[in-house]
Amino acid sequence: MVQPLTHLKESPSQTAGPYVHIGCTPNFADIAGVYPEDLGQKMILGDVKGQRIRITGHVIDGTGTPLRDALVEIWQPDAAGLFNAPSETRGAADPNFTGFGRCPSDMTTGAFAFDTVKPGAVPFVDGRMQAPHVTFWIVARGINLGLHTRMYFPDEADANVADPILTRIEHQTRVKTLIAEAQGDGQYNFDIRLQGHNETVFFDI
Repeated sequence: MVQPLTHLKESPSQTAGPYVHIGCTPNFADIAGVYPEDLGQKMILGDVKGQRIRITGHVIDGTGTPLRDALVEIWQPDAAGLFNAPSETRGAADPNFTGFGRCPSDMTTGAFAFDTVKPGAVPFVDGRMQAPHVTFWIVARGINLGLHTRMYFPDEADANVADPILTRIEHQTRVKTLIAEAQGDGQYNFDIRLQGHNETVFFDI
């Protein structure tokens, strides 16, 4: 006879804790011999096409303090808007660009940084073009579920205004939390605020 399942309870959630760095970035955690280098450390593998850029920032808590134990991942297309993935059917992506980056926040300053290329536009599900953007995923101690957000570029104002995701945000005053700050030629800063004033928009994916 099949056992009734009505007595089962939901398992308690687990925070990322300190172990996320051990599993995802062992070299950063001073555990050698697992990988020659931590996965996602390098996104540019050679003579990459497009404009090289550098993205820096902090993950900031509700008190305004940068987290020093966060792990940040990014995904993005190449300069032509193509993803380095088997599911990409629109063409061949740049073989010198991985499209995936992973960076633990600095243990002293809490900063993260990615050397990448400025992404091209990609189509939305209905065919409309999305503004160039980078997808972020954040985990840290105290965050039970990874947080998803996006970073858009301040020099793509026309594309941002027409972006099918940005235009769906109910409170348009919060769109600015998804726009990076230009800091010079090819330099962008993107602080991710978990709570409080100017809290970053996160997406339920």
